[in-house]
Amino acid sequence: MATSRLPPATLTLKQFMRRQQVLLLYRRILQAIRQVPNDSDRQYLKDWAREEFKRNKSATEEDAIRMMITQGNMQLKELEKTLALAKS
Repeated sequence: MATSRLPPATLTLKQFMRRQQVLLLYRRILQAIRQVPNDSDRQYLKDWAREEFKRNKSATEEDAIRMMITQGNMQLKELEKTLALAKS
């Protein structure tokens, strides 16, 4: 029998929405990282992003999660600005 990828406990609507925000942020960060021209830099950033999300995977406090999402969005914007400058 195949194992389910669903969490063992049912999520509340607020938790589900927060989870979707986190997953969207992760995908957007990986998409931005794909634009990095240098292979070693790209791999470093990919490993960094993966490690950061893994490290905070067990966070449950709502305020802490919101803060981490905000910080992640700021880092994403900074990465996008840097990539835009590098292309010009």
